[in-house]
Amino acid sequence: VEHMHHGRAPHLAQLERGQAKFMRVPTRDGVPLDAWVMTPPGFDARRKYPVLFYVYGEPAGQTVLDQWTDDYLWRLMLTQHGYIVASIDNRGAPAPRGRAWRRSIYGAIGVLASQDQADGARALAKQLPYIDSTRIGVWGWSGGGSMTLNLMFRSPELYKMGMAVAPMPDERLYDTIYEERYMGLPSENAEGYRRGSPITYAANLRGDLL
Repeated sequence: VEHMHHGRAPHLAQLERGQAKFMRVPTRDGVPLDAWVMTPPGFDARRKYPVLFYVYGEPAGQTVLDQWTDDYLWRLMLTQHGYIVASIDNRGAPAPRGRAWRRSIYGAIGVLASQDQADGARALAKQLPYIDSTRIGVWGWSGGGSMTLNLMFRSPELYKMGMAVAPMPDERLYDTIYEERYMGLPSENAEGYRRGSPITYAANLRGDLL
């Protein structure tokens, strides 16, 4: 990986790039969430920029990591078109944040996680006055597709656009070895499955959803 990365470095140096930075944003109950933010080249703090959030949000992975990703060049291209690109890790992500952090989402996948994402996006817009909070978009794949649906349906006033790739709209329809690990049995946690499933809240959709 190092070798590949150094091979790309001279080419990357020629590209127009803004800044990429790590920060922390609080939830409504004061839990700090990790985030990264990429700003456009030629960035002007007096302007307002639209934001595209990249989400995952399930307990199987993190997005806020200091490492090379295949999506980097696509994100960079978006910044070159005048977008801020950002990502936040909600509670439950496999970050080294302790047992309570990991267990907080048990039996309620999608509920606290989507609340944390929306809280984090609002907090980020407060901390960074150059974010245009009327133009917030979100996208993700698999668990991130489900999270995109959850955010579009549960916080329709905040997220104006979403792209949900390969989502699980109903948690009862996903594979048991994954879902039951974090949710328990459908027969014993029917309400948890209902409350965690994006499709339960689909009637709230207001924004543009792909």
